[in-house]
Amino acid sequence: MPSADGHQLGKLMSYSVNREPKAERLEVRLTPATKALLTQAAQTKHTTVTEFLISSAVKAAEETITSPKVFYANEDGWNELMEFLNEDDGQ
Repeated sequence: MPSADGHQLGKLMSYSVNREPKAERLEVRLTPATKALLTQAAQTKHTTVTEFLISSAVKAAEETITSPKVFYANEDGWNELMEFLNEDDGQ
């Protein structure tokens, strides 16, 4: 079961990404400048462009899924939330 901070989720997702047989295909269109940038970055990491893209995308996806959520409220909304949180469970 995932922990509150998503640590277990990240472990499971990383494990499944690395261990599952690769059966899905994803194609992207990009500019020559973007391709050159990704190629240079992959070479810097001593990996292929494909592996660089996959590892970068998986990391970004895991961070997006497990990142804390921020909600904004005006004063009335804040006060309503505080009242709700302070209510007795027996009501």
